[in-house]
Amino acid sequence: MPEPTEPKEEAPPAEANDAKPEDPAGDEGEPEKTELSGLFLEKPHDTVAIAGKDVEFIARVDSSTLARKPVMKWLKGKWMDLGSKAGKHLQFKETYDRNTKVYTYEMKIVKVVPGDAGGYRCEVTAKDKCDSCTFEISVEAAEQEQQQDILSAFKRADAGEDEGDLDFSALLKATKKKKKPQPQVDEKDVWEILKNAHPSEYEKIAFQYGITDLRGMLKRLKKMKTFEPKVSDAFLKRLESAYSVEKGKKIVLSVEVVDPNAEVKWLKNGQEIKPSAKYIMEANGNIRTLTINKCTLADDAAYECVIGNDKCFTEVFVKEPPVTITKLLDDYQVVVGERVEFEVEVSEEGAHVIWCFEDKELSRDDKSGKYRFKKDGKRHTLILQEAAVEDMGMYYVYTNGGQSKGELIVEEKELEILQSIADLTVKSAEQAMFKCEVSDEKVTGKWFKNGVEVQASNRIKITHIGRMHRLTIDDVKPEDAGDYTFVPEGYALSLSAKLNFLEIKIDYVPRQEPPKIHLDVTGSMVTQNTIIVVAGNKLRLDVEITGEPAPTVTWMKGDKVVSEAEGRVRVETRTGLSSFVIEGAEREDEGNYNITVTNPAGEDKANLFIKIVDVPDPPEHVKCTGVGEDCATIIWEPPKFDGGAPVKGYLMERKKKGSSRWTKLNFDVFEGTTYEAKRMIEGILYEMRVFAVNGIGMSAPSLNSKPFMPIAPTSEPTKLTVEDVTDTTCSLKWLAPERIGAGGLDGYVIEFCKEGDTEWQVANTDLVERQNYVVRNLPTGEKMNFRVVAVNIAGRSPPAVLSQPVTVREIMEHPKIRLPRHLRTKFIRRVGETVNLVIPFQGKPRPVAEWLKDGEPVDTKKIGIRNSNVDSILFIRSAEREHSGKYTLILKIENMEDQATIEIRIVDKPGPPAVVKVTDVWGFNAALEWKPPKDDGNCEITGYTIQKADMKTKEWFTVYEHNRRTNCTVSDLVMGNQYMFRVFSENLCGLSEDPCLSKDKATIAKTGLELKRAPYKEKDMCTAPKFTTPLVDKSVVVGYSTAISCSVRGFPKPKIIWTKNRMIIGEDPKYLMQNNQGVLTLNIRKPSTFDGGKYSCIATNELGQDEVECTLEIRAVQVEKKD
Repeated sequence: MPEPTEPKEEAPPAEANDAKPEDPAGDEGEPEKTELSGLFLEKPHDTVAIAGKDVEFIARVDSSTLARKPVMKWLKGKWMDLGSKAGKHLQFKETYDRNTKVYTYEMKIVKVVPGDAGGYRCEVTAKDKCDSCTFEISVEAAEQEQQQDILSAFKRADAGEDEGDLDFSALLKATKKKKKPQPQVDEKDVWEILKNAHPSEYEKIAFQYGITDLRGMLKRLKKMKTFEPKVSDAFLKRLESAYSVEKGKKIVLSVEVVDPNAEVKWLKNGQEIKPSAKYIMEANGNIRTLTINKCTLADDAAYECVIGNDKCFTEVFVKEPPVTITKLLDDYQVVVGERVEFEVEVSEEGAHVIWCFEDKELSRDDKSGKYRFKKDGKRHTLILQEAAVEDMGMYYVYTNGGQSKGELIVEEKELEILQSIADLTVKSAEQAMFKCEVSDEKVTGKWFKNGVEVQASNRIKITHIGRMHRLTIDDVKPEDAGDYTFVPEGYALSLSAKLNFLEIKIDYVPRQEPPKIHLDVTGSMVTQNTIIVVAGNKLRLDVEITGEPAPTVTWMKGDKVVSEAEGRVRVETRTGLSSFVIEGAEREDEGNYNITVTNPAGEDKANLFIKIVDVPDPPEHVKCTGVGEDCATIIWEPPKFDGGAPVKGYLMERKKKGSSRWTKLNFDVFEGTTYEAKRMIEGILYEMRVFAVNGIGMSAPSLNSKPFMPIAPTSEPTKLTVEDVTDTTCSLKWLAPERIGAGGLDGYVIEFCKEGDTEWQVANTDLVERQNYVVRNLPTGEKMNFRVVAVNIAGRSPPAVLSQPVTVREIMEHPKIRLPRHLRTKFIRRVGETVNLVIPFQGKPRPVAEWLKDGEPVDTKKIGIRNSNVDSILFIRSAEREHSGKYTLILKIENMEDQATIEIRIVDKPGPPAVVKVTDVWGFNAALEWKPPKDDGNCEITGYTIQKADMKTKEWFTVYEHNRRTNCTVSDLVMGNQYMFRVFSENLCGLSEDPCLSKDKATIAKTGLELKRAPYKEKDMCTAPKFTTPLVDKSVVVGYSTAISCSVRGFPKPKIIWTKNRMIIGEDPKYLMQNNQGVLTLNIRKPSTFDGGKYSCIATNELGQDEVECTLEIRAVQVEKKD
């Protein structure tokens, strides 16, 4: 990474492979040392980059003190996350050094452009720690021309004397006049002259100073002019330079204007934005906001806010969420010319994916047109129309949230012979036809006779129809006999057969000749009496027979005569020739055959052994015996039947589970029965199958192996520490490995050995799943080493070893009970509730805990007790009154002990009070007394509730609650009624279930009373309106409904008129006027800023008028800008 340089100096090209550049000052050639600050070991620095070159930035983070892996973000400006812009121009890389526990993060900018200039920030976070640093990138042109050379680019050669390379003065025959010397002007003065000159004088200045490329010079001059930024008169606060928002979220753009009544326009890429559900424009005082809801990639654009001629600009960057791959690539195995489609599914529709072949990125701009890219929703496809051998390799697909790879294997086309040509024996003038069938109907070929190409003629015809190739010879002649061969074009193979000409001899002299069998031993015979036939092929054995008269031919297999003239196994007989034919040879056709020929002159015999050879049976018991991170070891057993020919070797194929595409692992036969398959992907289930190959061909595939997964062992467990040590045990604890991988984690193995020994002993017979273990039966006083190994299906991880040995010796600690604060007072629970007391304690060796209740041992049938190394638990599932008492916990270690007492009280509702009496009755009063309840519910009585009921209605009414005394006086009784009373007792649990009724009743006697009515005088109720409650000033928020109220009295009922700013409010649906018994209310629905002002209420009748008023203020909500 290049170090920062002074801006005035020419910056060296920033190459990606610059490891440690020298200090720009050149002091002794030593690299500049990086300051250690926070989490960073090395930070990126300010850089001057050359346009068109690559530049790389490196940051290193120390993770030795971090609990989790740190997360690095590269940002440009304040908000723009560069992680979402990763691609061909921006590349990111992360590496980790296990030895130093240092993460290295690299950001590479490929072919820097001027738009890459600006401020950058890298930010690293890890749980509760974070650190960040900033750096600047300046971009300079690819070549820095000296100032004195700029003007020469726009001048003619020798312009001062008006001469060039060619002298045309002799042709023109004109005398050359000397021009007046032009004044020498400094080049910087020419630029100043152009800057200060009027545009109409540009041509004159160019002619005067010999400038020919005036247009190019003016463009350069325009770039050199500096414009002072215009101070805006319309904006108090402009838009930020850039905003960043996640896809699907909303963003608010806000400006502050000088004039609160100013109208603004919002533009997107120069087009005005209309208000809609997506774009919401608001104006609150001087604040103008544009809210963009549910941002999409289409909202990633430049935005403007326009007030008259003033504008302010910003750019919104929409960050895409990470796109993950939901369906991985499959491996393909094809032959040359076949179509290949790599298909992948991602988590988002319309997502951008990058296809690569090995290290080369594939694009639609490829001139070869070999690759086609197809996108259908979440499905992306890479298509190769015709695969070639050079296309074989690994294909990758990348998204910003994942990657996948698939392997393409391209094989040369193999031509399969479906039917070979057979030997023919024909007579003179008959027709001979050689025919064969190949697997590809497009294949052409040539016919040869004894090595010379056969040419078609009227008698010889060569035809090719589909997959069939025929050579037909009409009117066979003796010279047509010979070896015929068919050679397919483009393939290194040939098919051969022999044409035998059968010459008919006519003997005019009758004679007798003993029969003779003439066997042809040069054909398919291995030895003179053994013929090998490939299973499924046709065997035609033509045996020439001589003898006079014509002999009788008999074919036999063992003791059975073969006499069929038709069928799969048959005998064809012609004069002088006997043919034994087997169509589609099978294994049961193998055996000893004999031919016997007889005639009156004698007999001849011949024995033959026909051996049927076939492809071998499939291999058996294919299984995986071991796996690695990207490999697996496969073994199998040879086939039971080798097909009659030795097995030359095996071919292996694999596929992903659930896929139907098999991939070949080897093209040359493999002779062993143990094979290591490589180039697999960890965490993917695979299946394998094996083919056996002999001299005849390849067997059917074996049964698929059980699915297996390439996985690697985990890394070592971390932070192994000693938790506790006794005379014979040691308690260990640790954390899970940093890298577990696809194989998961089955458990841990704990091992120990004495200091100085090298033989480790296993402490646990079964794998331990938890992350702590107590090693027992250790020798007291010995120094022991301990280590922990993580185990998964791939095997054992590297061990985590304690840094120093542990001495096995008990550490004595006095017993101490840590009684919780809330148990130091009475512990009260209600009947039926659960009691669960956890009493922590400490002490070594493990203390013995004992519980007592009121000095007696606790009955464990009623009360549950559980003791551990660090605490004791007392548990009562459903508390009863009898569980109340003092519980004592005694902790003992040998002759030392500690104890603590807890008082538990189980309370219930009290019983009713006893003996309620009416002790006195006078006037409208009655005095009551009672006695406390016999059962107080095991807690203090907190009061009593007294109720009364008259004998007429017998309805109970509460007179007193929480009365703490055992007497009371009931007042306000009704004359002439008779009353009875009842009392409830009350404690912490509530009122008693039943009350206690008074045994006697209280009667309120009637006394002699006389009603004296006052003389009735009718009163005049007419009054003028008068407001008894005025209107009150009010301040409300825009959009929230409100109401103003007042009250008035008057008779006759006054008429009510509401006004706003002295204007009568009519039947406006925005207002709702109510009059309820003189209480007047004006409801205003969702007021706006225009509804503020003075509101009045006027009440009038025939006797007068009254008026009240108030001020209603409507406040706008101040929107705070979110950083």
